[in-house]
Amino acid sequence: MRVEIWSDVVCPWCGLGHHRLNEALRRFEHADEVTVVHRSFQLDPTAPIGESRPATETVVAKTGASPEQARAMMTRVEDLARADGLTPYIVADNRTGSTALTHEFLAHATDRGLHDEAWDAVFAAHFGRAESVFTVDALAALGEARLGLDPAETRQVLTDRRHRERVAREGARATRLGATGVPFTVIDNRFGVAGAQDVDTLLDVLRRAVSPAGSNAPSGEATR
Repeated sequence: MRVEIWSDVVCPWCGLGHHRLNEALRRFEHADEVTVVHRSFQLDPTAPIGESRPATETVVAKTGASPEQARAMMTRVEDLARADGLTPYIVADNRTGSTALTHEFLAHATDRGLHDEAWDAVFAAHFGRAESVFTVDALAALGEARLGLDPAETRQVLTDRRHRERVAREGARATRLGATGVPFTVIDNRFGVAGAQDVDTLLDVLRRAVSPAGSNAPSGEATR
C-alpha cells in the first residue's frame, strides 16, 4: 500500500496530520506493507524567500481576524495536538515564512536516503522547538545536526535551487488531484483524505483500502 501525503511544513494542521497518520499506522494491522511518501505543497509560494514573521501576523493578514482571534485559532490547534499526545507543539508563539527552501531541503535529504527522517526533523524543529527552517544557514545546520548531512553540500544545493522544479511539480500534482489545501492524503491513488482527520478516521480508511471491497473502489473515491 502506498500512502502519499501533501503538506506544508509551517501549516499547523499538517504537523498535526503528520502525527495522526503515524499514530494510525502504528495501530494498522498491515503497517509493514505500507510505504509513506511525503509530498511538498507550498501554501504561499509568493512569500519572500529567507524571511519570516510572527505567525499571528500571517493569520491576521490572511483571514482579516483580529490579533486576539488569530491567537485563539492557533491555540485551538495547540490544544488539539496536546490532546493527541503531541507536545510541545508551538503555533501561536512561532514564526512563518516562505517554505520554498525548506521543501528543496527535504528533496535533497530524500535523495540522500533520509526521506522520513527529514520530514520528522523539520516538523520537530518548527513546531517542537520553534527553530527557523527558512534560511540556507538554518537548514544546513539542521541537516548536519539531525540528519548527518554535509552542510557545505546542503548550502550548495539550496543556493543553486537544484530542486525548485521538483517541488513545484509535487504541488501541481496535488492540485490536479483536487486538493484545495493541506494536509491532503492519497492512498493507492484511490482514496483521498482531506484535512487533518482524527486517528480513528485515518485508520478506518486504511482498513477499507486494504479490504477486498476497498480494492475494487473506483479511482478518486474521497473521504472528507
